Amino acid sequence: MNRSDLISAWQHEEAQPFVGWDFSYLDGRMSQDELPWDYIAQASALMEQSASVLDMDTGGGERLLEMRPHWPARVVATEEYPPNLALARQRLAPLGVEVRDVHITDNDPLPFADAEFDLVLNRHSAFNAAEIARILTPGGRFLTQQVHGLWSWDLLEYFGAKPQWPNATPAQYVPRLAAAGLEIAQVQEWSGKLRFTDVGAIVYYLKAVPWEVPDFSVATHQVGLFALQERLAQTGDLAFFAGSYTIEAHKAMR
Repeated sequence: MNRSDLISAWQHEEAQPFVGWDFSYLDGRMSQDELPWDYIAQASALMEQSASVLDMDTGGGERLLEMRPHWPARVVATEEYPPNLALARQRLAPLGVEVRDVHITDNDPLPFADAEFDLVLNRHSAFNAAEIARILTPGGRFLTQQVHGLWSWDLLEYFGAKPQWPNATPAQYVPRLAAAGLEIAQVQEWSGKLRFTDVGAIVYYLKAVPWEVPDFSVATHQVGLFALQERLAQTGDLAFFAGSYTIEAHKAMR
């Protein structure tokens, strides 16, 4: 393809819709080295020991629905992004899930009562450690899977961007949870590669995760896109740093 054809192809990718937290559009074009753990299996096992669960920032409810056979009697989910909130309510409310519009950060309070949940699940969302401890029942459990703060730093460099939360690692969050009075049961860490087969897949990915390269567009970031296209032509490689970790913590019995 010449430059004009490439730009047209990338603009086509840029215009494709992204709904919920569903990257199936990139099946066969984006992949990640395999994690050494199974978050769904871990969360499902904890659900089976619980009477109530809160799923924080559920997206469109995709992962929560995967665990439906293991749901406890009470299931609550939060989501803030309006398109995802509407989708989560459409999918989950008919199944008896209470879906709440909640703004979640590392510092803000949660609109739930003390000791309201046996289990709190958090996949790729911020969390206030003190609030997690407060809303857990005695003996309750918290499981989070997080993206390493330096995720795809070597991809972002092509666009003059840097990771916004480089310190988002277990070294930051484990002490916070411990200080909130929770017992750390397990920490798992992994690093590998995030891989793309073509630059168009990167365009779609960066539009879907706008916090990685703020204000990304094909029109304004062509230098980086063509540099990646040249790299692909020379090496056949579009692989970048990926890292994840999980933390499981328990609240002591009174």
